[in-house]
Amino acid sequence: MLRPEFSTGLRQIVEKTNSRLAKQIAFAVEIDKLKNVYRQTLLMDGKRYENDAEHSWHLGIMVFLLSEYTGTRHLDVCRVLKMVLVHDLVEIDAGDTFCYDNKAAEGKVERERTAASRVFGMLPPDQASVFTELWEEFEARQTPESRYAAALDRLQPLLHNYNTQGAAWRKHGVTADKVLERNRHIAEGAPELWTFAESLIKDAVEKGYLARGSCI
Repeated sequence: MLRPEFSTGLRQIVEKTNSRLAKQIAFAVEIDKLKNVYRQTLLMDGKRYENDAEHSWHLGIMVFLLSEYTGTRHLDVCRVLKMVLVHDLVEIDAGDTFCYDNKAAEGKVERERTAASRVFGMLPPDQASVFTELWEEFEARQTPESRYAAALDRLQPLLHNYNTQGAAWRKHGVTADKVLERNRHIAEGAPELWTFAESLIKDAVEKGYLARGSCI
């Protein structure tokens, strides 16, 4: 059965198609909700918070923009692109969990797994399996592709926080030691990008965008 988000006209058209296409169109309509899931990261102009769809788009561009820094000769860039486009779809149900909020992170794995089952389960079984596999690979960070995807997922908000003079860091009382610990695995996917990220964090401390913390 099609979800109520369908307009009457679209519902009537889709119901005349084959069941596979109906499921795919229903999924395409459903994921529009990602545009209404807001993160704790401000846009670089500081005017409003970024939404998940914008975040995924930004990562998608960065995937092929920065792939030369992975240190991996035969990286499947297309697979990385798929991962970064899929990885936050679970937040349609689970919501965005601020990465420095330990209390909010309680139960995150279970919430997101339940969401993955529901959201990807809207698709035809073969595609549901592919989307689930991509999401699980991203979360596990056991392949060169997933480690690179995860590295970009960490680097992108660092750029936002630096360019907004640490607005989100200061709002939530985040310190440099926590930022370093949270983002250290950038090195696993792109060592040169981690060197850059460390320089960014150090400069943020020196400029007063980020509190020093206990380990800096």
